Amino acid sequence: MELYAASLTSYKRLLTKEVRIGDLLLGNHHPIRVQTMTTTDTMDTMGTVEQSIRCIEAGAELVRITAPSKKEAENLLHIKNELHKRGYNTPLVADIHFTPNAAEIAARIVEKVRVNPGNYVDKKKFEQIEYTDAEYAEEIDRIRDRFTPLIKVCKEYGTAMRIGTNHGSLSDRIMSRYGDTPMGMVESAMEFLRIARDESYHQIVLSMKASNPIVMVQAYRLLIKTMDEEFGEIYPLHLGVTEAGDGEDGRIKSAIGIGTLMEDGIGDTIRVSLTEDPELEIPVCRDIVKRYEGNQPTGFNAGKDAPVLPPTGQAIDFSNSTYNPFQSKKHKTTGVGNIGGEQVPVVIADLSKLEAITPASLQAVGYTYDAGNDKWHIADAAADYIYTAKAELDFPLPGLLKVITTPEHWSKAADETKYFPIYEAGAFAAAAATSGILNFVMLDAGDFQHLDALAGKSNIVLCLSSQQKNAMQSVRRMCVEITQRGMQHPLVFITDSHWSTADEHLIHFATETGALFLDGYGNGICLGMHQATYHQFNDAQLSGRRYTSATDTGAAEQFMNNTAFSILQATRTRISKTEYISCPSCGRTLFDLQETTTKIRSVTNHLKGVKIAIMGCIVNGPGEMADADFGYVGSGPGKITLYKGKDVVKRNVNSDIAVEALIELLKENEAWIEP
Repeated sequence: MELYAASLTSYKRLLTKEVRIGDLLLGNHHPIRVQTMTTTDTMDTMGTVEQSIRCIEAGAELVRITAPSKKEAENLLHIKNELHKRGYNTPLVADIHFTPNAAEIAARIVEKVRVNPGNYVDKKKFEQIEYTDAEYAEEIDRIRDRFTPLIKVCKEYGTAMRIGTNHGSLSDRIMSRYGDTPMGMVESAMEFLRIARDESYHQIVLSMKASNPIVMVQAYRLLIKTMDEEFGEIYPLHLGVTEAGDGEDGRIKSAIGIGTLMEDGIGDTIRVSLTEDPELEIPVCRDIVKRYEGNQPTGFNAGKDAPVLPPTGQAIDFSNSTYNPFQSKKHKTTGVGNIGGEQVPVVIADLSKLEAITPASLQAVGYTYDAGNDKWHIADAAADYIYTAKAELDFPLPGLLKVITTPEHWSKAADETKYFPIYEAGAFAAAAATSGILNFVMLDAGDFQHLDALAGKSNIVLCLSSQQKNAMQSVRRMCVEITQRGMQHPLVFITDSHWSTADEHLIHFATETGALFLDGYGNGICLGMHQATYHQFNDAQLSGRRYTSATDTGAAEQFMNNTAFSILQATRTRISKTEYISCPSCGRTLFDLQETTTKIRSVTNHLKGVKIAIMGCIVNGPGEMADADFGYVGSGPGKITLYKGKDVVKRNVNSDIAVEALIELLKENEAWIEP
């Protein structure tokens, strides 16, 4: 368990082999490196150089450039020479997909090449479903014949390599034997890694990218386990959620996937794939990485730096544990009201810092009051509960909204079906009166002593939090302990942030709660800010984002409510809006990806639960959008191909009418509703 889930006990970086990329050292506990990829046409030498410089000056330690054919690979020399001429020696990475010859050219020029094992040799025509053992072995021999020349070039020139598997681009052969699974991703990379090791070539980095963070996290953990069992050593790991999208959703999805693994000490270099200019990815990378600088997480700045130990203080035996890091299986709970059981996780909005709560205050958490018609309009992302330490509200609550408050105020509330008390664990046991319907009990993740007293109690929801630096590890350890004791109480995760900027808050919240939801725990989420941070957020223009309600108050509450729903969406535990799988663009992109993504969002963002992929080109598009319901893929200059699932529906649609054609496709498949 130590290799791939060390965070069950404490934080520890995973030891990996050292790899040299030019003058940059990766793995072996060297600093976690940040990188990005250019979006310019590789044949535009000066444009690519200028963009590379912007990325380097933003902090990129590696810059990847697409080389889809021999001519682009050859032009990498001009790009590299111009960068050196201007005093920039940052290692360059050539991104290769279908063209081994281009890879061999690039490996003589740049410091690293990236190959996708699903594209490099194998076919993806989905024509052959079954492979005999002999046919499978023949395919491996064919891979060896095509891949070995590149290995020899890399050895000769001292070039590093990333074997980068993508969930959406697994070959026919891998799909036939392993299916569309994390294990199939691992085996796809391992085939190439075994060949490289046979040639005594070890300057290798590996990645297991997917647009679904659940698949991504499981694949990396399985890869580590497989390498350790087969080789007794682990190669450096490049982390990333592919096609994460843009804006806050892209940041949250990336932080959940990357952060979950980094909480386990996994990861030697990261790239946040946003549908934005590449230099904008670097600050997000830095915000993720700085939590782990010094080999110790610092997500909760005021926390204590302590390991998480079981009640006995002895070593933890996970041999009989229900926790399995290789699969996301929902922790079984008994429902209490609308929390737990088979119900989706609830969102609790912390309104305790508002001086007064009025109908206008609730707009920040999804409830808009129409005074003229005396009606409430309820958004899809409307909080299920609000928390306040104040007395009963002086207006009727909208819809199914309920209130959590102190025992003192709860005892005076007229409607016990709308108001519920929250207790400290010790105080609950000594309480003179409790709700016969629902009680919230706050429990610090290091407080094992109160578990036995709570085990036999009904009508309670456990609210878990931690003030340790390794807060996520502490809470997950408590979840395991609760499960092993046979307790089935619903669990709500309470996470506070001490950070300052919007991006820092997003990453903190997404990492500490998202990791737990990916592992199958959690029936609710409540996000909060500490007092100074809260006032700073409301007073500042944060990263160009502004959150306001009708009265220009509730900015922080709106931000935290939106973030909570986005975390649940990214972890696939509660769907409240349209999901976009959008590639970050590169030199292969055949249209303005950012502009098109914005346009498609503007006309489809009301389609709750629909997954739409917006992909720049045909190279990766059909594969990497495998998780989507509908796809919009560049197929040539000014041309778009539309997909339903993996099937082509319309080819070569003119880009000026393609968005309208996408809407027609949604209507034809009964996925469209009028906004």
